[in-house]
Amino acid sequence: MALKQFKAESKRLLDLMINSIYTNKEIFLREIISNASDAIDKLHFISLTDGEAARDFAIRIEADKATRTLTVSDNGIGMSESELEANLGTIAKSGTLDFKRKEAETAESLIGQFGVGFYSCFMVAEEVVVISRKYGESEAHKWSSKGAGGYSIEPAEREECGTTVALKLKADGDEKYSDYLEEYTIRRLVTHYSDYIRYPITMEVEREKTTEDGKPDGKEVVVETLNSMVPVWKRKKGEVTDEEYNSFYSDKFAAYEPPAKIITANMEGAVTYTALLFVPSAPPYDYYTKNFKRGLQLYSSGVLIMDTCEKLLPDYLGFMRGVVDSSDLSLNISREMLQHD
Repeated sequence: MALKQFKAESKRLLDLMINSIYTNKEIFLREIISNASDAIDKLHFISLTDGEAARDFAIRIEADKATRTLTVSDNGIGMSESELEANLGTIAKSGTLDFKRKEAETAESLIGQFGVGFYSCFMVAEEVVVISRKYGESEAHKWSSKGAGGYSIEPAEREECGTTVALKLKADGDEKYSDYLEEYTIRRLVTHYSDYIRYPITMEVEREKTTEDGKPDGKEVVVETLNSMVPVWKRKKGEVTDEEYNSFYSDKFAAYEPPAKIITANMEGAVTYTALLFVPSAPPYDYYTKNFKRGLQLYSSGVLIMDTCEKLLPDYLGFMRGVVDSSDLSLNISREMLQHD
């Protein structure tokens, strides 16, 4: 099948996006999972008025070391052939942004707004294949591309609505791309960036079986959920114990002593955000070194954007630790930095 050319200007633009916009290769998984969450959000929104759309929503990850393929699937709204053409054939086209515009009064908060996160896949993959079937349609279609050379779209098979993104990873060299097929790497990336996605992110893993008396009995494949889904700062203050706050503080910020004070805030206005802040009972271990990084963790709808956002704190409060979650802050095109907020 003849390749179609991207509707953005040139190979140079895609090269710029893959090699310059993002500074950290591992965020590609965050972007794919965020897109999958958006797709499920859209179908969940439809299910509020269409009972047939309701289902057990989930995001599934598969790693095939034999074929060097990492696959992320969802059972969200999916895309039609024309939407594959529009959303993936046009760089910086965002289906999520269009959806938000149409449903501005009632749509839930959606993560993706820029339409470029998908292309971060090419930082680690030599080929990307997307198979999608839109809710309400009987046909599925496959979009495939090896990068700036172009892409193709053809009919495909998929049992249910939703989207599957399969990445054929690049060969190992200076970068060991095969690490992204390891369970511990996938688990680490999901926990770090996507732990609070509201839908379960599952993966089949191999575990040791034991007999009733505790003796080894071979291995079995089980499905495990990798994310915790509900962040502690989204729960009502009265529902969270001091022990839970202290445990979160200790795990997130490698602190050995409970915080001196816990501050929670849920603000609505021109900028809506939720904050969970901690005043340490002792200075961070590296506070007086040049390596100390001041700032709070910044999330957008439960997705980690920045580990230390300096602009969220004045210098004199640099010792504080905590998180801020807001979908209203203007992020730059790669979602890695604030703009002017």
